[in-house]
Amino acid sequence: MRVLRFLIKLAIWFVVLSLMWVVVLRFFPPPFTFTMAGDLLSGHSVTKDWKSLDSIDPDMPRATIAGEDAGFCAHNGFDFKAMAGAAMRNAQGGRIRGGSTISQQTAKNVFLFQGGGYVRKAFEAWFTVLIEAVWGKRRIMEVYLNVAETGIGTYGAEAAAIRYFNHSADRLTPNEAGRIAAVLPLPKKREAVTPRGFVRRHGNAIARQVGVVRRDGLDACIR
Repeated sequence: MRVLRFLIKLAIWFVVLSLMWVVVLRFFPPPFTFTMAGDLLSGHSVTKDWKSLDSIDPDMPRATIAGEDAGFCAHNGFDFKAMAGAAMRNAQGGRIRGGSTISQQTAKNVFLFQGGGYVRKAFEAWFTVLIEAVWGKRRIMEVYLNVAETGIGTYGAEAAAIRYFNHSADRLTPNEAGRIAAVLPLPKKREAVTPRGFVRRHGNAIARQVGVVRRDGLDACIR
């Protein structure tokens, strides 16, 4: 009984503290992430520059939706169809593909660490539910575009735009936004400047989809 009471108290404290953490970050930029800490421990510098969503060219979130999560405005944080499809493709071998939504990736990037298997996935699901309920879609996209790794030691759309294109993220072309979005799944192995092979093809495909996202209203929840 004593152990059970301890576990119940521990669970209550976790719920309360995690909710408070999410509420605070609804209004303040996340100061640091575990991924950034990992870069520092590996000897890399960390470059980041917070930009409000209103100060980022709208083609950047559109490219992110096109490349990462076309149903971002329609789901409640989880795209079970995409997750099932990714599981089936991965079971067949070849390139490993994820089915995580932008909301799930934001929860992982802000509150958790890379790797960790099913335990980390469980916590990721919990924080995804919280940010969907407390933050809403615009805040989720804003935070994602500021904490997502866009290159080794580079975090966010602003730092990526300056690193790759020598100008701010407030005036990205669809092609530039597409290239940054193409880097997101494997930021330590991909470059947005003079990309080759898959990254170039994928970036160009995303750039072509930016207009579709705008025309079909797939970004309606963040306008």
